[in-house]
Amino acid sequence: MNDSSWLENYLARYREILSATNVFTDLVRIKSLLQVAKADGRKVMLAGNGASASIASHLAVDLTKQAGVQSLSFNEANLITAFANDYGYENWVAEAIRRHGQPEDVVILISSSGRSPNMVTAGKFAATHGFNLVTLSGFAPDNPLRTLGMVNLWVDSRAYNIVECVHMIWLTAICDLIIGSAEYPAV
Repeated sequence: MNDSSWLENYLARYREILSATNVFTDLVRIKSLLQVAKADGRKVMLAGNGASASIASHLAVDLTKQAGVQSLSFNEANLITAFANDYGYENWVAEAIRRHGQPEDVVILISSSGRSPNMVTAGKFAATHGFNLVTLSGFAPDNPLRTLGMVNLWVDSRAYNIVECVHMIWLTAICDLIIGSAEYPAV
């Protein structure tokens, strides 16, 4: 297979996932959760590992700056290392939610595999302590994170970059849906 054919097949995976309309209802439900949080003075807390942490940070900035939804991501080295050291790596995100959040705040957890122990532990904490939990995962359809949220977005792929990029597209689409436009000034 030559490079052009490989790229054609690769990008076809994105087209197939992104053209599926069965996710639209969930995207609108997340938009509603975020709008209620904004109206009620609640916040949105986002977390992920690796590239998913970058996605969380990107969305927290866009939601806060562009959509006016108070948001933060748990992506600071000092927070991660202090909480992981004191509470264990699998518990640091749950502890950050406990320390920063209030019931009815929105928690968005992003994990490509849906099996990261810190994301699953945080999801269980959020689900049982009155938070509005949204999860994004991929890989196996029976991953444990996917069963925990009020809304659970899942990408039917085992390719990290595809899962992560689709998560990014879905989340930024929700932000633009709140704003009501795909084109707006960055000021």
